[in-house]
Amino acid sequence: MKKIFLLSVMLLSSFTIAQKVGGDKDAHGCIGSAGYTYSQIKNDCLRIFEQKIKLNEVKPKGSSTSMTAVIFSKDMKKAEIFLPEQNKGSLILTKLGKGKAWKNGNYILVPYKKTGYQLKKDNVVIYQ
Repeated sequence: MKKIFLLSVMLLSSFTIAQKVGGDKDAHGCIGSAGYTYSQIKNDCLRIFEQKIKLNEVKPKGSSTSMTAVIFSKDMKKAEIFLPEQNKGSLILTKLGKGKAWKNGNYILVPYKKTGYQLKKDNVVIYQ
């Protein structure tokens, strides 16, 4: 009887754990445990680490560094960034006039060297 009870408990707990894996869909249906985040510009779930434009943290506060990704709208008028401290999703920056800079509040994204970008907050480079 003890063996049957133990087997039942093990089976039930493994079933419960299996339900939790991937069961963390957000309001858009993106599964965070699989690395997916919702993109406002793409209107779809994506993995930040798979994006073409990735920027690394310039001065990490701890022993590890973070990264962000940049996604541009097709017309290049908007740029979407995914910051670790932005718990509510991404941040949309809007192109400033005809220049090559995108801004939202204290954040500004500017070209860096020939093929990269810098993200500044309060005029301090935080990602490049």
